[in-house]
Amino acid sequence: MALPGSTLITRIGELVTNDDGWTAITDAALVIEDGTVAWTGPAAQAPAADSVVDAGGRAVLPGFVDSHAHLVFAGERSAEFAARMAGRPYQAGGILTTVAATRAASDDVLRANLRRLVAEMLGQGTTTFECKSGYGLTVADEARGLALAAEVTPEVTYLGAHVVPPEFAGDVSGYVDLVRGPMLEACAPHSRWIDVFCEEGAFGADEAVAVLAAGRARGLGPRIHANQLGPGPGIRVAAEAGAASADHCTYLTDQDLDTIVSAPLVATLLPGAEFGTRHSYPDARRLLDAGAAVALATDCNPGSSFTSSMAFCIALAVRDMRMTTQEAVWAATAGGARALRRTDVGHLGVGARADLILLDAPSHAYLAYRPGVPLIAGVWQVGRLVAGSSR
Repeated sequence: MALPGSTLITRIGELVTNDDGWTAITDAALVIEDGTVAWTGPAAQAPAADSVVDAGGRAVLPGFVDSHAHLVFAGERSAEFAARMAGRPYQAGGILTTVAATRAASDDVLRANLRRLVAEMLGQGTTTFECKSGYGLTVADEARGLALAAEVTPEVTYLGAHVVPPEFAGDVSGYVDLVRGPMLEACAPHSRWIDVFCEEGAFGADEAVAVLAAGRARGLGPRIHANQLGPGPGIRVAAEAGAASADHCTYLTDQDLDTIVSAPLVATLLPGAEFGTRHSYPDARRLLDAGAAVALATDCNPGSSFTSSMAFCIALAVRDMRMTTQEAVWAATAGGARALRRTDVGHLGVGARADLILLDAPSHAYLAYRPGVPLIAGVWQVGRLVAGSSR
């Protein structure tokens, strides 16, 4: 007897379920009911359903979980990128170019750009994503950015401590007081998380500790940008704050590595940023061999990593960060979910949210094997086909 309102996806060449670590089934099938995964197993044993999708030997994966993105902004920085590729080094101060454009933009302009990027991500298989503020840096501009982000995702992060804006040049402590005081009060109602860019040229350890502590007191979960541009205190600060993840992790000491594993912290790696800045890539192999949980995310932003493609990040991770194809896909799905402390996404176990991708390929490995090729044939979100086609 068919499950009411159910959909059977059958003749799946490779079904990646991530039930407990990396798990994949060949010659498989999956049943969706009421927006969740109701059954997985061999295609020959699949139950009846109200409707049937024939995968034709193609692979099915969990929807990508992008746990680090900066999507509320105006303007673009292609000239900066071109100059950097010609030899000018990346510096965090370039963020202020986007701050000026974002402050000058209307809500309608910001909303349109945000929704365009969200649609772009969805079409490439990203079904869950985090979105940060950080390009307003005034009470009003940060609050409106977060309100816009909350229209499209529940994973909203307050990043008032991105850089010190020009009007507070020479008064870092004054800006930190604003970030953890009036700005936090305006932004907390729209946010689930709080983040800080703990880096030379942005905020030091003391400032980061103060910002994250204030956020925790308002019920926000801590996250941190750490060790992107060089060694620093970010990993220690993240662990002491009970952060869900430390993001970038490009330059890690042995002590940092021990802290990540023992805390434990998810190490969220953002290879798009290294691609866009010519910095060295993080050593994912070192993290994985030490037993760290690793996530991959796009860091989508107009300055250092203007990509919304998780498939591109998977290919970079396999080619330049010494990850296996299985490890990279797990990091882009279950790893991202862990970085957001979510158990309902990033896997296709029974009871999971039915967010899944149909690849126009027989195996997950094609995401790295055929880089730059649009392989996403269909995307389901909460059990509904929202992009591409099932045929």
